[in-house]
Amino acid sequence: VQLQASGGGLVQAGGSLRLSCAASGHTSSSFTMGWFRQAPGKEREFVGTSFRGQRIYYADSVKGRFTISRDNAKKTLHLQLNNLKPEDTAVYYCAGDSRLILSSIYYHDRYDYWGQGTQVTVSS
Repeated sequence: VQLQASGGGLVQAGGSLRLSCAASGHTSSSFTMGWFRQAPGKEREFVGTSFRGQRIYYADSVKGRFTISRDNAKKTLHLQLNNLKPEDTAVYYCAGDSRLILSSIYYHDRYDYWGQGTQVTVSS
């Protein structure tokens, strides 16, 4: 399985961006796909995930501002980032796994597959 992230860029506070993650290889609609982010000097943190294609979970810090959507036909996961804040500045990574259990979705080391990161920079 390979994951290819795209999108990102520089935006002013309050602005919006859209990230996409395309999966290739042997995946199914039940493949868990999600997003993490990592700011300089900080650990990689959970943003949100589409768990087995059934339900979407978000970190509290992004609830109401970020939206995950999934196109199973195109094997693509999108992350719509609205009302961006400077503290959202980070490298965003998409992640995937075929055997993840629900309690593990928040931990980056439980995901087997990773895309390359894409930079999101929010200026104040």
